[in-house]
Amino acid sequence: MHDDAIDHSTSAEAPGAKVLGAVLAAGAGSRYGKPKILAHDGDWLGLAVAALRDGGCDEVVVAMGAAIVEPPRGASALIVEDWSKGVGHSVAAMLGEALARSGRYSVLLHTVDTPDVGSAVVSRVLDAAGHRADALVRAVFDGRPGHPVYLGADHLRPAVEVIGGDVGAQPYLRGHEVREVECSDLASGIDIDVPD
Repeated sequence: MHDDAIDHSTSAEAPGAKVLGAVLAAGAGSRYGKPKILAHDGDWLGLAVAALRDGGCDEVVVAMGAAIVEPPRGASALIVEDWSKGVGHSVAAMLGEALARSGRYSVLLHTVDTPDVGSAVVSRVLDAAGHRADALVRAVFDGRPGHPVYLGADHLRPAVEVIGGDVGAQPYLRGHEVREVECSDLASGIDIDVPD
């Protein structure tokens, strides 16, 4: 009867707790033989976007660079001009994209080359994060760190300051407490670096 008097401001679903799903797909895929955004006629990209969209992200953006394609339904493109300098530049560009949007966004980083990671993994990671601005959460597979990785809105500015070059969010994550969510019952989480 007094539910409307309850202060929900600290709940996991606090206003402004939107999640930007980020597909990292800007690289040239040198070991793979072509940009992985093109792998299997674009099927990997479609799977990554669907995983984020169906797993609970509010919006999905695809980082592109070595190859530019029409983003799948439900996603937009972010062209990373300095993609050739390493994945860190794609990650920094995505965090910058989230910071530039109106309202507060957390970011869920995903990679295009983990095609068996589906919406169930994304949903589990987001559930563990609770849409919290102060959370850092990552999927692990048999204890091996993988993707997706959730960075709450509070972490975006400080993370951008240390991310760059050929490393993504690892330097930032190493310096903070990160909740690991086991997902090996849902996927292998293996990133595919060579053609099958």
